[in-house]
Amino acid sequence: MLHERFQQVDKAQLARRFGAAARHYDAHARFQQEVGQALLARMGEGSMTEMRPGAGLDLGCGTGFFLPALAGRCQQLHGLDLAPGMLAQAALRGSGARLVCGDAEALPFADQSLDWVFSSLALQWCERPAQAFAEIHRVLKPGGQIFFSTLLAGSLWQLREAWGAVDGHAHVNRFLALPQLQQAIGAAGFQAPELTSVTWSLAYLELNDLLRDLKGIGASQVNDDRAAGLGNRQRLRRLGEAYERHRQPDGLLAASYEVCLGRLVRR
Repeated sequence: MLHERFQQVDKAQLARRFGAAARHYDAHARFQQEVGQALLARMGEGSMTEMRPGAGLDLGCGTGFFLPALAGRCQQLHGLDLAPGMLAQAALRGSGARLVCGDAEALPFADQSLDWVFSSLALQWCERPAQAFAEIHRVLKPGGQIFFSTLLAGSLWQLREAWGAVDGHAHVNRFLALPQLQQAIGAAGFQAPELTSVTWSLAYLELNDLLRDLKGIGASQVNDDRAAGLGNRQRLRRLGEAYERHRQPDGLLAASYEVCLGRLVRR
């Protein structure tokens, strides 16, 4: 199970894509920032008070948006990301975190060396989710915790449906269904996970605003079965027409994400 591949990812290309988006990422990351703030709030709900002030990790730290808020929650903070370009932006935060370029599926930390891990909207890019959770289990001390958010199947279903009407292809990343996520967590050695599924609803004036945000954060499709990209102007026009069925009474276009907010404890 740990070596079962959910998706095939060219990680070098993924790192380049996110790295290229790093300088303007935050301007397009309203959704990502909202989810991360919700995850931070969960860290402050009781269970966080049980944490020992030791070493913490922001796994998939990106531009380091949450590093300043996390810095006061431990004595030694690490920020890890696959993209050097993201880490270059994170270094500008002045959080004092030790920044490391690395892969969630092969964490460059010693066994039982971390007290907690924070990871917001990063684990969905892993090829082998169970392997990533197993690595987190390995590096956490007994009693250590991970607070994470990840995207679930059904995210951006409106965009997937609209693309299907244009050329029969999804052009949208696949994400784990909740039972698959639970299976990956169990296979990694975690027990009694605390998981909450939340629908995050966004609204845009025009479809191009949504597409601009997706491009702006570097979240292009990474699944191995992707078809051609956005394509020519005619196909984009047809996509816009197909997406119009999701325009709401208030005149805005709906876009929704399914998000899992989770807390796991290493026994």
